[in-house]
Amino acid sequence: MSTAPYVQVIEKNVPAVSTAGNDDDTVLGQAPFDCTVTSVQYVPEAAITGAATNNRTVSLVNKGQAGSGTTTVATLTFDNGVNAAANDEKAITLSGTAANLDLSAGDTLLWRSIHVASGITDPGGVVRVTISRR
Repeated sequence: MSTAPYVQVIEKNVPAVSTAGNDDDTVLGQAPFDCTVTSVQYVPEAAITGAATNNRTVSLVNKGQAGSGTTTVATLTFDNGVNAAANDEKAITLSGTAANLDLSAGDTLLWRSIHVASGITDPGGVVRVTISRR
């Protein structure tokens, strides 16, 4: 079996959170092999306009193989000046801790959309996670 570098994309539609004060967790899939997350993009179905106090944070979380992990792989808060255009990919900031980007085969990836204060809505869309074999 070859262990040459191999890049794969895990892509999934995620639902809208149409009530500003609500949250949502969506399982994206599992790491098919030991790998490193190299990029995360969110393509919202409608524009997101960030706000200073009441806003929304989206994150990619590694739940591990047992489903109880809490490692944040990437996160972005739509606060004042942080916006996303409809149907255009928005880069989600990767963790600055290199170990947080490493996944083991079978780790479950979760997309989390949570409100901050009273929040803003999340239009839903597509999450795209690019991984590279390590």
